[in-house]
Amino acid sequence: METGLEKIAAKARKETSLKFTSLCHHVTRELIWDSLCNIPKSSAPGVDGISVEEAKKDFGFWIEEVLQSVHRKGYKAPPVRRVWIPKPGKTAKRPLGVPCVADRALQRSVSTVLSCMYEQDFLACSFGGRPKLSAHHALATLDEIISGGKVSWVLEADLKNFFGSLDHGWVLRFVEHRVGDPRIISLIKRWLKAGVLEDGELRASEAGTPQGGSISVLLSNIYLHYVLDLWFERVVKPKLKGEAYLVRYIDDFVVCFQFHSDALRFQDVLVRRLGKFSLELEPTKTRLVEFGRFALRQAKARGKNLETIYFLGFTHFCTRNRKGNFMVGRKTEKSRFRRSVRNLCSLMRDIRHYSLKEQTEKINQVLRGHYAYYYNLSGAGHLRL
Repeated sequence: METGLEKIAAKARKETSLKFTSLCHHVTRELIWDSLCNIPKSSAPGVDGISVEEAKKDFGFWIEEVLQSVHRKGYKAPPVRRVWIPKPGKTAKRPLGVPCVADRALQRSVSTVLSCMYEQDFLACSFGGRPKLSAHHALATLDEIISGGKVSWVLEADLKNFFGSLDHGWVLRFVEHRVGDPRIISLIKRWLKAGVLEDGELRASEAGTPQGGSISVLLSNIYLHYVLDLWFERVVKPKLKGEAYLVRYIDDFVVCFQFHSDALRFQDVLVRRLGKFSLELEPTKTRLVEFGRFALRQAKARGKNLETIYFLGFTHFCTRNRKGNFMVGRKTEKSRFRRSVRNLCSLMRDIRHYSLKEQTEKINQVLRGHYAYYYNLSGAGHLRL
């Protein structure tokens, strides 16, 4: 299996315009089993109510039927169960789709096969939902760009209802640039049209892809690879006067510019570009900020302080190190910090009757999760007990 996937990667890397017409045979019983074993045991069940442990136990009964239906293009993707999770620091909630466990394993398997090919295509500015890349890599790259590049302006952008706005027609057109296997295309169509079950009511999916499935993350990366990444590198950058850099983590992205005029021109054409593909910026969360080492000098000469930018849960600000050299400071975003405090307080109320040993274990587990993301990068503004 690994040898076959490595061959896909090597061929995709060598032939950048090749359309792969035979991929489905790589979605094997063994790959689906591995994908199923990588789903956390605590994962919520889908509309069928089957848990991860139950799906593993009955694997031999359902796997052959699933594989046969995939190969004859007769697979019926079950609808996803919609749940609502709170947004950091807000009363509004975010919709999350929970696929059935067996369907989730199949999605992960197909994503694994397709990722071998698309990992050769994706650009270095893209970080989210990719193997061996994380939000920390995106943050480190942004820090390197601002600290070492000629950056004076940063566009902080937010896409409005991104996962719910993806145009199915464009999704399939983008996928078909590289995928010519009709069985894989049929699967993707079925997942896009699976529908959402909420409060006992099945709702058809005419646009978007439910946030929560493995295939949704890959499709979103493919979508923005063509809509934003390639367009920025091949069309926008050659027409700008100065340096410009894009850093994207799935649908969150920032764009750094040397000149204010370039930033304004890009902001204008970005709106039109996104509109062509049924996407739009969230005006209240999109702003152009003077930022960087050159901007810091100019701001100090004017006797003003620079604004901060927000990206991937951190507040970024311009400062200097002990030697007096420019550096990008980083601290936990206030809303994220408040959310962590609320979650910890809620946990402490729930476990107040547990033994001290059990309380310590559960509290430390939460703190380790918080520190693992925030402490390793910022070193300040964290929960401490």
